Amino acid sequence: MANELKKKYGLLTAICMVVGIVVGSGVFFKAEAILNKTGGNLKIGILAWIIGGVIMIISAYTFSILATKYEKVNGVVDYAEATIGEKYGYVIGWFLSTIYYPTLTMALAWLSARYTLVVFQGDSADPTSGMCFVLTAFYLVGSYALNTLSPIISGKFQVSTTFIKLVPLLLMGIVGTIYGIANENGVLVENFTTVVDPSITPTNAVFTAVCATVFAYEGWIIATSINAELKDGKKNLPKALVIGSLIIVAIYVLYYVGLAGSITNADMMASGQAAARNAFGAVFGKAMGTGIFVFVIVSCLGTLNGLMLGCTRGIYSIASRGRGPAPHVFGYLDKHTNMPGNSSILALLLCAAWLVYFYFANLNGETADALKMFAFDPTELPIVTIYPFYIPIFFKMFFDKELPAFKRFVVPALAIAGSLFMVVAAFVAHKAEIPGYLIIFAVIMAIGLGFMKKKKV
Repeated sequence: MANELKKKYGLLTAICMVVGIVVGSGVFFKAEAILNKTGGNLKIGILAWIIGGVIMIISAYTFSILATKYEKVNGVVDYAEATIGEKYGYVIGWFLSTIYYPTLTMALAWLSARYTLVVFQGDSADPTSGMCFVLTAFYLVGSYALNTLSPIISGKFQVSTTFIKLVPLLLMGIVGTIYGIANENGVLVENFTTVVDPSITPTNAVFTAVCATVFAYEGWIIATSINAELKDGKKNLPKALVIGSLIIVAIYVLYYVGLAGSITNADMMASGQAAARNAFGAVFGKAMGTGIFVFVIVSCLGTLNGLMLGCTRGIYSIASRGRGPAPHVFGYLDKHTNMPGNSSILALLLCAAWLVYFYFANLNGETADALKMFAFDPTELPIVTIYPFYIPIFFKMFFDKELPAFKRFVVPALAIAGSLFMVVAAFVAHKAEIPGYLIIFAVIMAIGLGFMKKKKV
């Protein structure tokens, strides 16, 4: 049985994977949501983007230190295993494979379909329609096929879509800012000085808004899943994590300011799914705005591709260690594509299962009301959950005598503080949903514990 992944990706692909996975639908999807959570307070919204970005940069830099020391099959699982132990690595691997990767991936497929409908149907596009979910299924299967059958093409697609997706963000960031200041229809100054709903307290607004940014910023850790396939991974992965993270934060803040120059806070809050398209239309004209918005769809698909790349390797990462369900089956690599085909099929099925849950818990009003506390948002809570898993890994770095003082004490301390901030933000933003989510989380993790025992493969 073939059991070693080949070195097939370079530094550029790794940087593009970090940027490409993170920069996608989140910045478009959450821009309006963050403004709503702050009551239309643009300054607090920008502060939330900066805080979320700083936490990502610190976490990425901390993992970049670990990436110079450890390299095996799946970055974060490798680091957990090396610092805490094999069983802890398995627990994180099971969480990533069954909750984290599939929820992110299915959400990106749905958002890609949602924005596709916005281009063709405008404000009348229905994100809960049958057509939207047919498109979602198509994008999921297409991304799965691309990653499983042709990983080299998938890597090239990741690079090309990363550069393509920067086009609308940079255009809106630069042109929108100029338009907001110099054009008579620009509203940048007005948005900075006007608060739509002053009843929302700044403290509460910061926590809830930062929690909303996690979907836009998350995904960088998935880049560590290709460390075993990265040429000179111990040098290139740390570079990719740090460089990619800095690029992302700069682009997000620039885009958010540019967006504020083209449409009032109140209109942005009320526009929902069409907010970004309306903003592009205001700056570039309706026809050109729609054309540029097509790049947004490409951006979403590029992110989906990167997420699926990590998702397909999820179960394989624990099966290759002799753990999990049927490791001899899910640890198999196809001799022609050098890809974990069986693991990929299971990943696709898990994405489909979470998509069904997402529909009934979030998009169907009747079932969402019936589910009550179990109707949690899978685009935020599962993502925030990864931060508590990081804390023991960061804490263990305090005892690594091989590291210099700054990397041994200061960096992990900052990373722990950032992780704790995210946990508090989740409690503030999702008080009513947390008990239901934790029950589902506990059930899934309990199932995983049943497959923890190591087997010979």
